[in-house]
Amino acid sequence: MIVLALALLFVLAAAALIGFVYYMETHLPPAGDSDVIIVLGAQVKEDGTPSVALERRLTAALEAYQAKPQLIIACGAQGANEPRAEGDVMRDWLMAHGVAGEDVVAETASFNTRENLEYARAIMEHRGLERALVVTSDYHVPRALALCRQVGIEATGKGSPSKPEYFIKNHFREGLSWIKFCLESIWE
Repeated sequence: MIVLALALLFVLAAAALIGFVYYMETHLPPAGDSDVIIVLGAQVKEDGTPSVALERRLTAALEAYQAKPQLIIACGAQGANEPRAEGDVMRDWLMAHGVAGEDVVAETASFNTRENLEYARAIMEHRGLERALVVTSDYHVPRALALCRQVGIEATGKGSPSKPEYFIKNHFREGLSWIKFCLESIWE
């Protein structure tokens, strides 16, 4: 009976986390004006090409760039199972799809979202840029914007669509990341 009660409690907590993330994702303010696009990294496949999630982020960033050409900061280091840094792969993909070389910077030192944004902020400050459009997966935009506020970036967000079959996994994992974010915010 205790095991059943714990299982039910887990299911309810997971549903609450998923619901919270979905609510946050669907109640974002519209993307505003920007002078830089920050696109957050995701997995690079073993063959050196962007994963589906990363290509969707890049496509969303490309759409924003085509609507208003501006600097793009492509963020992400090389993970242990990646042949190249995410930022480098992203820069090459964007240039292959028409972004001018001088309009894209690969930031390859960051290993998580907070670092992505801290390093991007340094690039922004160096170039005199003030307002970012942060491009990431749809479920990740609200937390990325909360992190922007913490690191001192004025930003709005644009979400790229995630694969529907990963909805529960992505939203549950993001819910856990929100818990970690809140605990870290309290301890700062």
